[in-house]
Amino acid sequence: MPGFNRTTRAIVGAAGLALALALSGCGHSKNTFQGQAGSQGEAQGGMGLNLFGNSKADGSEGAVAVNAFLWRASLDTLAFMPLASADPFGGVIITDWYAPPETPEERFKVTAYILGRALRADGLKISVFRQQRNAQGTWSDVAVGAEVSTEFEDAVLTRARQLRLQAVNEKS
Repeated sequence: MPGFNRTTRAIVGAAGLALALALSGCGHSKNTFQGQAGSQGEAQGGMGLNLFGNSKADGSEGAVAVNAFLWRASLDTLAFMPLASADPFGGVIITDWYAPPETPEERFKVTAYILGRALRADGLKISVFRQQRNAQGTWSDVAVGAEVSTEFEDAVLTRARQLRLQAVNEKS
């Protein structure tokens, strides 16, 4: 992983293992994990958790769910940055500050929000934050153009489509 030292790789690996173990303990049913097309042809890949055991038949009440393809694609796309936090049930990924080796006087932080179960462009929101180091050595916020967030979103959506196609091909 470019830009990651051995300690960061170990932490990210341990976090990934902990997440995998936590998710493997969760059962799945028709109401909490779906991998079929929705009513309007939207690709579904939600993962959810029934928190209170009082969900409707469709699994929408009491369940927290995000699209599994968008989730995985977001993690894949942001893998070059250190991970600060990831909440698969709430659909939020927050990276820590990352300074590219070629420009150590600036750093970036990204927050990705997966907004629902559908694999759609409006199911994803990415915010990018940028700081520059001034002459005194302190970091100050700098504006980031909207096109940067859009480029990240496009990269995640492209990866999510690849993952969805791969899953469909594995089933057939």
